Amino acid sequence: MPSQPILPERLLDCAGGVRVKPTAATVVLLLAAAIAGAMASALAQTGAQGGAAASSPRARSTRAVPQSRSLPLVLPEQFAPPQETYASFPDSSDAAAAPASPSACQLRLAKVAVFQPLGTLVGPGDCGAPDAVQLQTVLLPDQTKVAVTPPATLRCPMAEQVADWLRQDVAPTLAESGPPLRVLDNFDSYECRGRNRVRAAALSEHGRADAIDVRGFRLADGREINLTDVSAAKDLRQKIRSSVCARFSTVLGPGSDGYHEEHIHLDLAERHNGYKLCQWELREPPAQAESASPTGEASEQAEQAAAITASEVPLPRRRPLAANLTGSRTKKSETK
Repeated sequence: MPSQPILPERLLDCAGGVRVKPTAATVVLLLAAAIAGAMASALAQTGAQGGAAASSPRARSTRAVPQSRSLPLVLPEQFAPPQETYASFPDSSDAAAAPASPSACQLRLAKVAVFQPLGTLVGPGDCGAPDAVQLQTVLLPDQTKVAVTPPATLRCPMAEQVADWLRQDVAPTLAESGPPLRVLDNFDSYECRGRNRVRAAALSEHGRADAIDVRGFRLADGREINLTDVSAAKDLRQKIRSSVCARFSTVLGPGSDGYHEEHIHLDLAERHNGYKLCQWELREPPAQAESASPTGEASEQAEQAAAITASEVPLPRRRPLAANLTGSRTKKSETK
């Protein structure tokens, strides 16, 4: 088949078709590039804003400084209450905290006494004591109650020793001669002070809740026994003194230092080698004078009995032998 000649119009159509196809592809590529550029620009702007926000001083300060806690309020010294205010009360921090479990001493004491736990006593200086209790009542072996009047504030070991003393020593001794024991007369227990209340003296065991001052006892019939009363039975006071001197570290009573003439001081002070101090003089009432002077024959008999014979008159001491020899020589020389 013979080839047909290519007309000029056909050539233009072919050339135009060839030009039109590349132009459409270029437009598509340009649109895709423009979209990609717009997206990249948007991402770049977002990253720049985030970096600027992170690098700002406010952001750094917010991130670096955590939220501060509220500090406790500190009272100036001139407005704070004095330390002596808390001398006879438990530590406030312990009171606010959860109640602690009872100590081994309190568990033993609960079987023989009624008391109130006080925790740790805090006072000025060295005053205060751990494991303190307020001893209110002592239970005797027959479950009879002996009241401590007023209640004594003591360390638990001291309270336990007082309870054992009443149960094992005092109550049996009093039951031998009369009605049973009902009250212990407590003169003083915990008190932040120096010894004998002397200014600038060493701290008393009362300031450590380790001492009690006892004046006496009250029996079931209402009768009172004062341990420092000279009219009280001496054998009873002798037994009480023996019991306290064997059980406590310090016992001070009449005749000790002039400060314990009306009560008996008991404590558990620790000393070197377990040394104990027991100073309690058992005094007796003075001899009663005769109501009437003797007359008549009784008077003469009294005078004869009071007369002193010559044989009963004491002679002077004999002179030494050397003095006798010297005296004899002197007499010989005088005679010559």
